[in-house]
Amino acid sequence: MPTLIDSYGMYAGTVWKVLNVKGELSEEKLRSLTALHDGELYAAIGWLARENKICRQSQGYRLGETNLVPSIGKNAGMIWRALDIWGEVPVQSLARLARLSEKDCYAALGWLAREGKLDVKQDQNHALLYRLT
Repeated sequence: MPTLIDSYGMYAGTVWKVLNVKGELSEEKLRSLTALHDGELYAAIGWLARENKICRQSQGYRLGETNLVPSIGKNAGMIWRALDIWGEVPVQSLARLARLSEKDCYAALGWLAREGKLDVKQDQNHALLYRLT
């Protein structure tokens, strides 16, 4: 069974394949064609941004050299610092601690996952807790 981090990589592969075939797509169309939920889609975008493979255009996303480093890279640093301070944190709390939207938080988590700096576990209530490796 794949870990959540492995899943982020698979989501990124799904997004890459769709963009490779279809070209530039709006966020809504990309979500529809990949059948990914918001958190999964944004984690995939963060993963691909870290790999320098996805670009944000006015109308959506396309494959190409990324222009997302200033936003997602900065947010990844904020998430890293929050995890360094707080340890294991659920995504909703992590977004609040870093003062990010959940969308931006998931993209930053995808970036950190691609760097191999992120781990996840479930607590006794089956909530996912993110932590640094």
